Amino acid sequence: MLENIDSHLAAQQAPLKAALVELVRIPSVCDEGAGGYPFGAAIDQALRKALQIAGDLGFRTQYGDGGYYGYAEVGEGAEMLGILGHLDVVPPGKLEDWEHDPFDPIEKDGMLYGRGTQDDKGPLLAALFAVKALMDAGIKFNKRVRFIFGADEETLWRCINRYKEKEELPGMGFSPDSKFPVTYAEKGLLQLRLEGRNDSGVRLAGGSAFNAVPDFVLYDGVRQDDLARKLTELGFAFERRENGIEVKGKAAHAMIPEEGINAIARLCIALRAIGIHSKAIDFVAQEIGEDPNARRIFGEYADAPSGKLKFNLGMVDLGELEQLSIDSRIPVTVPKAEIVSKLSTAAARYGLAYKEFDWLAPLYLPQDHFVVTTLMNVYRQYSGDTVTEPRSSGGATYARAMDNCVAFGALTVDELLTEHQPNERAVLQNLYKAMEIYAHAVFELTR
Repeated sequence: MLENIDSHLAAQQAPLKAALVELVRIPSVCDEGAGGYPFGAAIDQALRKALQIAGDLGFRTQYGDGGYYGYAEVGEGAEMLGILGHLDVVPPGKLEDWEHDPFDPIEKDGMLYGRGTQDDKGPLLAALFAVKALMDAGIKFNKRVRFIFGADEETLWRCINRYKEKEELPGMGFSPDSKFPVTYAEKGLLQLRLEGRNDSGVRLAGGSAFNAVPDFVLYDGVRQDDLARKLTELGFAFERRENGIEVKGKAAHAMIPEEGINAIARLCIALRAIGIHSKAIDFVAQEIGEDPNARRIFGEYADAPSGKLKFNLGMVDLGELEQLSIDSRIPVTVPKAEIVSKLSTAAARYGLAYKEFDWLAPLYLPQDHFVVTTLMNVYRQYSGDTVTEPRSSGGATYARAMDNCVAFGALTVDELLTEHQPNERAVLQNLYKAMEIYAHAVFELTR
């Protein structure tokens, strides 16, 4: 058991907040190759800043392979505990939807606002400063504790794949990039494009990422008055703009598309209803609609460990080529090949071809696995929550990249999920409680 750790944890609250403000001020959105860095100059700046913060805390640090990744380590021994998080963030979207500048963090009502406060800079720093509290308390680690900083999590995971090629792998670990308590199962993550030649003459582009429900899309083509009448008839929110009609949606993470409203889907439904057709428009309107499970294509796909299949249309681009960018979260026991076959068959009826963009295999550890039981015991003891059971998720964390690894916090069970949305924010007291839980978790996992 840990004794006399509380004062050391309390001493880390202000430095944790200050470090988070520094990191959030860096707009670490992927800008591939910019400045000569793998994922752009801003992400490289965030990586170097995180390594500087860790170095100042007393960790040994390594800037990895020209900026693909970094790590910070403390302790000695042959065995290694890995803590995996990421420093890149998704784009902020429409700035007018934010109450404050997304990269100039503001504290208000006990919350820190800014892109990355929840996903994943805040949780990653909570774990880092938790280990600093253990160091200050004089704890001797029986394993090395290594923080692995990724830089490409929101896109293609090239960072963690490069790390796995080049570096030593931990024997166990966790990723502070989800909710408490323990996430023992993560669905397979399939990102793909459906493509076909554009013979329609319709031009349209919208959405910002595979893994975000698009909250608006602008249509500047023909028959705007007819479209406005149809949108009104369907009950779909929109605004007339000088340069077209903006269909309104609601942002959400692609792992929970049912909590959002897909503006692209709504536009396609309305366009088809007034007689404007294209391969992509017809496919979306007839095969997907507003169903976050795409049951017309797949039927009822679900399993006990991880729940239902999820399906998100993240982006549309109708230029010379018609292109739909899709993110699907596949239950852990469902073969990927079945999903690809059904989707390819449905798309082919509209002249669209399946093109895989990325695939992350699912994570599934039995609930009696020693990492799961250890972290659950710590969580229950130090959160006071003895009711909530281990959970499954449609999210994709670095936990699935390593053996004996799970996602663990940092959001509380009832905390509002604001990642990938305007006004992303972290509840500071919850972040400090996560730091306490992480300190005890690292202590137990290094015994």
